[in-house]
Formats: sequence, structure tokens, C-alpha cells
Amino acid sequence: MEYRDVLEQARKNIGPNCRVCPVCNGIACGNTMPGPGSKAPGLGANDNYNAWRKIKLNMDTIVEQKPMDTSIELFGRTLAFPLLTAPIGSIKMQFTPESNVADFNDQCMAACETRGILHAYGNGRTDDIFEQAIASSAKYGNTGIPVYNPDSVENIKQLMDMYKGQLPPVAMSIVVDSAGLPHLNSLMGGKGGTKSVNDLKELKAYMGLPMIVKGIMTVKGALKAVEAGADAIIVSNHGGRVLSDTPATAEVLPEIVDAVKGKTKILVDGGIRSGLDVFKALAIGADACLICRPVLIAYYGGRQEGIECYLDKIKAELMDTMYMCGASSISDISREMIRLPK
Repeated sequence: MEYRDVLEQARKNIGPNCRVCPVCNGIACGNTMPGPGSKAPGLGANDNYNAWRKIKLNMDTIVEQKPMDTSIELFGRTLAFPLLTAPIGSIKMQFTPESNVADFNDQCMAACETRGILHAYGNGRTDDIFEQAIASSAKYGNTGIPVYNPDSVENIKQLMDMYKGQLPPVAMSIVVDSAGLPHLNSLMGGKGGTKSVNDLKELKAYMGLPMIVKGIMTVKGALKAVEAGADAIIVSNHGGRVLSDTPATAEVLPEIVDAVKGKTKILVDGGIRSGLDVFKALAIGADACLICRPVLIAYYGGRQEGIECYLDKIKAELMDTMYMCGASSISDISREMIRLPK
């Protein structure tokens, strides 16, 4: 299956909001793509996308020829390349009434198993998604990482309890960037919202697994996540749809890396659309990236096979960029291999 075939098929299946553009940059769909409850009327998705475009690559092919190695270690697992497929909540509301996020998660985990990476899944609008995702993860090599909405601490603990007696995931994640989304606050009965350092410490102690805090956009927030015991943070502004006029993730990543690199793992999402973008993030200092919307498009374009096709495309682009910039392994990638905007 070729990627152009994936896009062609996706256009027939995905519904009216997504136009399946050649590059998913948030322009044609405006704010109808990111889904219900968005508070940001601007073009946050496009801001994220454009910020990666402004970072340029420094070619250097006067290097020793070595075998290429894209693998990394993360949460005690060896990943074939530094990417996770990112969580999404209700695709039924965002795309077609027939869409089933449980099937999306299932197909993502199946594809991630064959490609040697991990899939992060959220509870979206209904908690029974976790029941289905637990079964899928067990079926596909424990490739799933649960991502919890910013509900009350007690309600999050109840969701964590669903893993008792089950194969534990390699990590669990708490979302903090969606704390103010109106539809989530309504779903959580007004009990959700912001989380304190002590809240996160309590959840970390309760889960007994590596904790990822998703939604860090400042050095101050990164330091607080480290204080709370985060084993990893995800630099993310929720696709640019929770607050207008926030900076892009690529813009804040360098200062966050400089502040907490070595104290916690650093992941990043938002507008990453190619293996070149993944390389840029790694060169800045991120340990891995997440991609959401293009993976969903690939699902509509071929389910597991479509997702695998897209993941192969990203990995091939990453390898080509590494080769042309003089890196034969992920650890070779450094900030001198990119040119940051002034």
C-alpha cells in the first residue's frame, strides 16, 4: 500500500470536517478538525506546524559510513524509532457517527506492535474506552499507554484501578493542558481541572508506574512536573486548541530542554508531520515525539495497514535526514545539526 493510496481512501471515509490535505496543517479545516469543546478560535494547529518549518537542517555527509540505528530506550522498552502515536478522544463526534475510537485504538496498537513503537490512548468522553484498550494492549504486545483526562484525583485513581489484575502498561499519563476545556469539565461533573504538584505526587505514588505529565509549555511548568516526580513530560498545547495565542511547541521546546534535560524524559507533539520534524525535535533535545491527526487519517485510509504505511514513511524520512546530517544513531543527533530561527 502506498501513502497516496492511504490518502485517497481516507477522503472517502473520514467525514466532512477533515479535507485530508496533502499535509495536515490545520488551514483548510480551521478549528472544525480538532473536535468538540475547542476554546481557541485561531490557527493554533497551523502555528505548531509552521514553527517546525522555520527550523532548518544542516547537511553534513563527510562522515564515516556506518549502519543506521533509529532505536531508543523508553520506559524500559526498546522502541524501533522515537515515536508514539498520540491519544484522541471521541472520533465519532469529530468525524463520522459510525466512527469507533475503540477500533482506532485497537488498530493503532496492532500497527505499533509490528513497527516496534507505542500507542497512547485517552478515555475521551467515556471511561469504557479503557476496558477495550486494556484488552487490545494485552493482545498486541502491551503497546498501549493510558492517558487520563484531568478529572478529580479520586476519579483518576478509580480508572487506574481498572488495571488491577491486568497486564500493567509501561507507563501512565496525566493530561494537564485540557484542564479548561468546557466539554471535559461538563463530563467530569465540574470536579476536574488543574492539578497541583501534590496532586501529581499522589497519583504517581498510587499508580506505581512511570508517570508522564502531558501539556507542559513553560520552564516553570516543566520544573513543577519534575518536582512532582514525572518520569517524562510531553511538551504540548493540545493541538493549539485550548488557549489562543500560545506559542508553538517547537518554540518552547529549546528552553524546556535546557532546564530539565537529564531530570526527566522529554517528549513533544503538535504539528510534527514528517521524519524531518522528528529529527528537528530530537536535535533540540527531545527524547521522542508523538503524532496524532495524520495517524488518524491513515486509519481511515487503511486501518492497520494504513497506519503501518504512515509509520514506515515517518521512519524512512527520519533515517534519510539522519544520513544527510551525519548521524548514524539517535544518540549522534545534536543541536548543531539544525539551524534554529533567530
